Amino acid sequence: MKNKSGVTTPHQQNSKWPFEEIKRIDVMTIRDLTYKINGAIFEVHRTLGEGFLEKVYENALLVELRNQGLKTESQVPIPVFYKDNLVGDYFADLVVEDQIIIELKTVDELTAVHQAQLIHYLKATKKSLGLLVNFKGKKATIRRLALNA
Repeated sequence: MKNKSGVTTPHQQNSKWPFEEIKRIDVMTIRDLTYKINGAIFEVHRTLGEGFLEKVYENALLVELRNQGLKTESQVPIPVFYKDNLVGDYFADLVVEDQIIIELKTVDELTAVHQAQLIHYLKATKKSLGLLVNFKGKKATIRRLALNA
């Protein structure tokens, strides 16, 4: 199929041009994945309530996410390199489907320091999306942090 100038474009040849389809699927997958994670977070908070230590919420959220069929790992090592030299190690509370880092807190209020911690994790892992979650309070608070690739 040719456009008005007589040039055939890949998109016009095939309405499901692979690059557009892949991008659309990735966005939907992240959106759906985030929706499921948010639901799991609220379910854990609804069931346990407030007042537990961070580790209790981490373990409960790990169970809930795995029960939903999501590949979830806890305390995932994040090595930090400087000029090809290992200079530090951090640990992400949870990583879901090798895509989203979840950093859990039980603090009175999330601060810029907490956000910076998650941003550093994203940079070190080259992942683009993280969720900062605070289980303290009547409702769980979730902040979505994204890095542009």
